[in-house]
Amino acid sequence: MASEEYCSVPPRWRSISLTHVEFPAGDLTGQLLAYTSLLPIVILVGFVTLIVFKRELHTISFFGGLVLNEGVNWLLKHILREPRPCEGAHATLTTEYGMPSSHSQFIWFFVVYFFLFLYLRMHQTNNARCVELLWRHILSITLLGVAFSVSYSRVYLLYHTWSQVFYGGVTGSTIGVVWFFFTQEVLTPLFPKMAAWPISEFFLVRDTSLIPNILWFEYTVTRSEARNRQRKLGTKLQ
Repeated sequence: MASEEYCSVPPRWRSISLTHVEFPAGDLTGQLLAYTSLLPIVILVGFVTLIVFKRELHTISFFGGLVLNEGVNWLLKHILREPRPCEGAHATLTTEYGMPSSHSQFIWFFVVYFFLFLYLRMHQTNNARCVELLWRHILSITLLGVAFSVSYSRVYLLYHTWSQVFYGGVTGSTIGVVWFFFTQEVLTPLFPKMAAWPISEFFLVRDTSLIPNILWFEYTVTRSEARNRQRKLGTKLQ
């Protein structure tokens, strides 16, 4: 243990945390909403994980849309330069500008794009079972609740005004729709060629555009392969 004479305490400490969201002390609702406002970080981590382990072109395109959406938000904030409400209420802010809300724009881009992917890209057949349709609707309603919660949290915690959150949602939703149809109509026809590039083959990047339900496809293929290997293993042991 170092003695006090060798302990030189800096006059000011800074946190390296990227998720330093403040909430009123003792406010349980504020604390819950503060954690809710961190969902965009969770989504980004999930995307990076999917890209690393799945390496699917549509997922990479989805992530690229999120990055583009964030770039547009940064540009709009520095063009409009509208201040946040209650100036000085928060000690740690990445930018002093609040129009439009980046959290609102991010989450609404994600939700709107996911809606379109869920109902237009993932569902291309007419023989969907009731159970399959039910979980799609439940997931959609849940995501909608998440989007409203994240948006409301930014107002409740005094990071944004209602107008900043509203226009952030409108901007994110618009970019989400445009990027989805750009991916479907422009990028998707190019995915087979992209998947055949030497660099794509080296990194095992794949294209699943022609598979309507990738979850069901991966499940059936994995189950079939596991059973085949089990039979072969059983034959060798006899």
